Amino acid sequence: MEGEVRILGFAGSLRKASFNKAVLQAVRQLVPTGTVLETFDLDGIPLYNQDIEPVLPPKVKEFKAKIRAADAILIVTPEYNYSIPGVLKNAIDWGSRPYGDSAWNGKPVAIMGASPGFLGTARAQYQLRQMFDYLNMYPVNGPEVLISRAAEKFDEFGNLKDEPTRSLIKELLNELVRWTQELQKMKKN
Repeated sequence: MEGEVRILGFAGSLRKASFNKAVLQAVRQLVPTGTVLETFDLDGIPLYNQDIEPVLPPKVKEFKAKIRAADAILIVTPEYNYSIPGVLKNAIDWGSRPYGDSAWNGKPVAIMGASPGFLGTARAQYQLRQMFDYLNMYPVNGPEVLISRAAEKFDEFGNLKDEPTRSLIKELLNELVRWTQELQKMKKN
């Protein structure tokens, strides 16, 4: 792999003991050499309100600056009611606003998610992919990391203990780095 790749990762959950936040912590140990992972906690981003767009709240400014500084994005999402969590949709909206000032434009992105259920966030991930089209983001198509039965895959301290899942995450991270570097080369030409 060539030059350093900076990934901004965040979980679409506010819960402190969230499986998805635990996945994001595991990612820290699994990123490829030459890759820097910075994480961001969505807690504290206000509800999107177009009335306050002219003077962005400080947490939103910080979030957008981190998106812009990153070479790639990693979203780790739970699934609520067959959809993405409201906090994640809210963050995506803020990152794309005001109109014409989207921080997401042209960013490579990977998704993963953990759920106590059997589908492992498949529907939420599909909905994110639909949003990426509008946001002009470039998703990694595979491998899909759909962590089902999450309670069985973490120890009592929140550490990811399931080796097949760890291996799949490594594979996705390697693909995100490869895809990011490929897109960077295309932009230079």
